[in-house]
Amino acid sequence: MPLKQTLTDDMKAAMKSGDKHSLGVIRLINAAIKQREVDERSEVDDTAVIAILDKMVKQRRDSVSQFEAATREDLASIEREEIVVIERYIPAKMGESDIVAAIDAAITETGATTPADMGKLMAALKPKLAGQADMGQVSALVKRRLAG
Repeated sequence: MPLKQTLTDDMKAAMKSGDKHSLGVIRLINAAIKQREVDERSEVDDTAVIAILDKMVKQRRDSVSQFEAATREDLASIEREEIVVIERYIPAKMGESDIVAAIDAAITETGATTPADMGKLMAALKPKLAGQADMGQVSALVKRRLAG
């Protein structure tokens, strides 16, 4: 079932059960998806939805760190609760060994050998790993792999 349909079904279930917190977060997710569709004038697929969800989690993690720095634990806890709801819809992340295997395959495919080839390698990896791995971690592993 497409992720958008899952979100719609979960929104209906949250309405029926009176789960206002989940309902609010799911509505935020649907609004972000609709905004992307309006901006791009096309339907988004599951990959794009996962990218939207990843972005929303990253924004909330940034907010948590800023709220904690300002000693606003009340606001930080709200953001953490939203992260939990959003992460329900993000598929499980790949393990480091799976990421390294994908990097090795991309190195063979692109012929990358030096750190100067990192951009070419990341361009090949991004569509394959988007939503399945933290791209910051992928970047660090690629640097380490190309350095030696």
